[in-house]
Amino acid sequence: MTGALTFGYLYDFRNPEQWRRPWQELYAEVLDFIAWSEDAGFGGAWVPEHHMADDGYLPSPMIMLAAIAARTSRMRIGSAIALAPLYHPLRFAEDAVVLDILSGGRLEMALAIGYRRREAEAYGLDFGKRGARFDEFLDVVRRLWAGETVTFEGRHYTLNEAKLMPPAPRGRVTLHIGGFAEKALARVAKHADGYFGNEEVCGLYIDKLRQEGKDPASARILLQDLFVTVAENPAAAMEEIGPYFHYVNNSYGAWLNEDKAIGLADTKLAPMSFDEFRTSGILRILTPGQAIDRFRAQKARMPALEHIMLMLPPGLPPASFRPYAELFAREVIPAFR
Repeated sequence: MTGALTFGYLYDFRNPEQWRRPWQELYAEVLDFIAWSEDAGFGGAWVPEHHMADDGYLPSPMIMLAAIAARTSRMRIGSAIALAPLYHPLRFAEDAVVLDILSGGRLEMALAIGYRRREAEAYGLDFGKRGARFDEFLDVVRRLWAGETVTFEGRHYTLNEAKLMPPAPRGRVTLHIGGFAEKALARVAKHADGYFGNEEVCGLYIDKLRQEGKDPASARILLQDLFVTVAENPAAAMEEIGPYFHYVNNSYGAWLNEDKAIGLADTKLAPMSFDEFRTSGILRILTPGQAIDRFRAQKARMPALEHIMLMLPPGLPPASFRPYAELFAREVIPAFR
């Protein structure tokens, strides 16, 4: 697949204590920014999902996506990612269909099994069985979207003559699956329309498509590049917006190291001081020209790459971030049309 490359932002709606504002104000300002970003030329708006975070990390992506659908008309919208094992497949399939209708067919759900043990346990689920639960979920959801009346008796879900009404437009909702392990990539190749995740494992996704007997030319890749932004003066930008990305690094680093047994601990995201973060290279603040070169190189390495997801960092008021987004829209996006 060699189509155009588009860009969008991830919005996690976090409200860190050191920068806390009234929740209603925060939500309204971010929704205003999303509506502006569509007019500016960005091609996507994405929301993640986590639970019980002290900073209010968005716990309800479906509700927020409905609000985003009402404020936009062209850009693709979706989850990145929603924690599939926490949903009942019938409820999820129904909600996704309603969202897809509301948005005029723009919905793209990215799903994964999740990596935080405490979230699964809060829902009363066995953390070690979330992969098997996800497989049953995918089987049921895809059949429901295809218009089947589903009776299903599994280890994790039971349905009796379940059917969707209204039905799924086009017989499905666009589905991406994230993950890093070999089993996860096999799941992507079997069930999904595309892969959502990191460049390092995109080759494995292509290999798994071949093993499924699917044409690699059908591959679709949505890449997260959350620690990349543009500025005319990267050094000055590091001082202004670097602390907010530093917060992201440290919060993810703490989560990923909660339970190293699941194999996701990443020393690059380990909590560190701002001075360490500033010189670590984790945050790439590029000039527009450097960003264009970076994204062109990524597209050359991965012809199936169709969308890159950046981040509005939590804590930073959208009005303060807008000049960076305006620069990106004015100088970078036109190079990929």
